[in-house]
Amino acid sequence: MTTHSSLAASGSQAQPEPRHVEPARLLGAATALFTVILWAAGLVATRFGVTGSLTLWDVIFLRLLLPALVLLPVLLRHPPRSATEPRHPLLLAVLVGGAGLPFILTSSGGMVFAPAAHAGALLPGMMPLFAALLAVLLLGERFTPSRRLGMGLMLAGAMAVGGWQVLHDAGETWRGDLMFVAAGAMWACYTIAMKKSGLGVWQAAALVYVVSFLAYLPVYLLALDSRLLAAPLFEIGVQLFQSVASGLLSMAAYGFAVRRLGAARASAFGALTPALTALLAIPLLGEWPGPVTWAGIAAVSLGVALANGALSLGAFSRYIPPNR
Repeated sequence: MTTHSSLAASGSQAQPEPRHVEPARLLGAATALFTVILWAAGLVATRFGVTGSLTLWDVIFLRLLLPALVLLPVLLRHPPRSATEPRHPLLLAVLVGGAGLPFILTSSGGMVFAPAAHAGALLPGMMPLFAALLAVLLLGERFTPSRRLGMGLMLAGAMAVGGWQVLHDAGETWRGDLMFVAAGAMWACYTIAMKKSGLGVWQAAALVYVVSFLAYLPVYLLALDSRLLAAPLFEIGVQLFQSVASGLLSMAAYGFAVRRLGAARASAFGALTPALTALLAIPLLGEWPGPVTWAGIAAVSLGVALANGALSLGAFSRYIPPNR
């Protein structure tokens, strides 16, 4: 009723358009921000788990358990048909390795040595960097100057976060940093394999979680150290919650954001992950990043924004006065 009366009063058919578009975009932006918060909280929760009463093996078991159970019906109803074709088993293996058990072992294992802020900077920074390199080598993609600058900033930020530790820290933080870099490379392989597999998002997630859990369960029960039965229920609950929140819930929220904003704008919110992870780790873990780490986080965040298209070099040119 209000829309029709406003249209009649203005005499323009373009007038009501923002009333339909803007709320959807705002909702999409809010959902994308919520997704990034879930990602950052998941990294902090993993660091909390591996530094508490649970063992690393317990954390991985709890991280796989609920998603595998929830997604098992999806895999049974929609198995990847490509698995029967001769050229696809390796592709499916890359999917499972890039986002499943090997990735989880590497990224969670890095948390044993390095603080959450390092994971927040290196994982989001290395994932798009390696994915871009693979896209050039395997898919023949070309990059704009903004994207090349973004990749350079991500690399510089990663060196500031991880390389500084190698030069000035006698501890084992650098081991965790290297594991985060390796995990970023794994996820990049998953991204490329996902594009070539033709699988849906939930179908791929079901394959990754169910296969990883079935492969891990007998080894965990028979050979690995566990303190699960002696751990506080709160710590177990945190890991179970984050397995659903940062895994399944964030996947659904991100898909909603992509539908409302588009893939480029939704993925640009990932630039907030490094800073949010570092900020959450301060009150929840008592981990204060140093000045060099903050500088690296800023460089990675700006680089991710440029690489994802949230910013462009052309956007800065309007602030540069023309030559006279």
